[in-house]
Amino acid sequence: FQGAATGVGGILRDIVAMGARPIAILDGLRFAAPDHHFRQAVAGIGHYGNSVGVATVGGEAVFDEAYRDNCLVNAMCVGLLPADRVTRARATAIGAHVVLFGATTGRDGIGGASVLASAELGEDDPDKRPSVQIGDPFTGKKLIEASLELVDGGLVESLQDCGAAGLASALAEMARDGAGIDVHLDRVPVREAGLEPWEIMISESQERMVAVVRPQMLEAVQRICERWDLACTAIGDVTDTGELRAFFDDERVGAIRAALLTEECPRYELLREPQPTSNVPASPHNSSPKTWIYEQYDQLVGSRTVRRPGLDAAVLRLRPSLRGLAVSLQGPPPGERDPYRAGLLAVLGAARNVACAGGEPLALTDCLNFGNPEKPEIGWELGRAIEGIAHAADALGIPVVSGNVSLYNETDGRAIPPTPVVGCIGLVPDVRFLPGAWRSGDVVLLATAPGELDLAAEAALLRYVWKAAGVLTLAHAVSDGGLEQALREAEAHSGPEADVELVEDVAGGRVLLACAPADVARLGTKGLERIGTVR
Repeated sequence: FQGAATGVGGILRDIVAMGARPIAILDGLRFAAPDHHFRQAVAGIGHYGNSVGVATVGGEAVFDEAYRDNCLVNAMCVGLLPADRVTRARATAIGAHVVLFGATTGRDGIGGASVLASAELGEDDPDKRPSVQIGDPFTGKKLIEASLELVDGGLVESLQDCGAAGLASALAEMARDGAGIDVHLDRVPVREAGLEPWEIMISESQERMVAVVRPQMLEAVQRICERWDLACTAIGDVTDTGELRAFFDDERVGAIRAALLTEECPRYELLREPQPTSNVPASPHNSSPKTWIYEQYDQLVGSRTVRRPGLDAAVLRLRPSLRGLAVSLQGPPPGERDPYRAGLLAVLGAARNVACAGGEPLALTDCLNFGNPEKPEIGWELGRAIEGIAHAADALGIPVVSGNVSLYNETDGRAIPPTPVVGCIGLVPDVRFLPGAWRSGDVVLLATAPGELDLAAEAALLRYVWKAAGVLTLAHAVSDGGLEQALREAEAHSGPEADVELVEDVAGGRVLLACAPADVARLGTKGLERIGTVR
């Protein structure tokens, strides 16, 4: 529950740190089965997202026994801001104050993501099982509003959230380009007595942000934080030493040249040992309805959602215009074990979902979930998955603009399968003309990219679908489960059933389409097959 909740909180703060307002959350869940642990993760996502007031509009839920010991919760957030007002996490104003604001600091999360990101778990490693970070969405909401008010008022030079490794990571990332930071850990507001300096430095207590504030702006910053009932303290200063130095009661307790933690940090050359791969049958849980999951999420808060989750991608309106953003998150198909195909199919799936909602794919983000990359076979998986993502993105002409990694997902030597998860956003020209649900009398068609993983054909299919979206009543990607499963999903979503002649499943990408009989001629015939009619 808390792991999922704080995952949502963390990705929200990543967006806020750029000065953007979060408008949508998507989540990717990979568990062994829809059991108690899975339901707790779903509840945690709903708890934080619903409470903080950001719509949860998409994602995926995949079940595979390989995630029994290491489940995955990947979160994606979409935010909006003017392009000329991007806030950077760089402390460039020498002499400015370093201000910590938000929640107080405790022992929760010490040795959390910073440990799990660099070591696998075994039965004899109780010390690696960290205290759990505790999320507070109501403080998170206040933190979002206060941060955006500070940015709008031009009161902060830079902004950074406290994520994995807490202040140690946040301050190291800010001390770039020759700047240094002196931090006085005894000034950090704490929620419990007796915290050691190192505990304060690496605590992963949630709902905290770090800002660089010029001295003349400090009082205004403190007034805003006070109005939002948030702790706000100047804990240090930006220097020209190029060092990150920590003090406690005026005694220096640690120092390191900041560049050694960022631009000049060690670069690892991973050994790669190719391995034979063999797909496994998909769990029957994957074909069960997922409606009960996303019905627990507030999909409409913010009043932007014009196409709800259910099929492919959601769409949010870019008010006051009639344009919109189509958003999707997709991982490899259930049972896929080839890392190259996993990366490639994740990109194709996410982009295809966006096209089915009428969006022209604009950008990708990814999360690379793997086992221990120090093992040659896992290093090979990681490299091949990246190649798959890169090849697909290049062929589709979509840049990968952000991402992260989740490594060392192993327990007792058992690693998760290669799981690159990809998010995609696309631009919808007019939200009044979106594929939604087929209607009685509509013609059902199938658009196909011929050949197995022919990337040029896949790119052509994407262009065809999003350009045709204005005349379609429905567009739905055929994914795992094949055409028969896609038809069942379309019927469940739309209401009326269809009389369809099932055609043989093929390896290339396919999209199920529907339109009024009068509009069929407008769609052309190339790569298009008429397969039935809606009753």
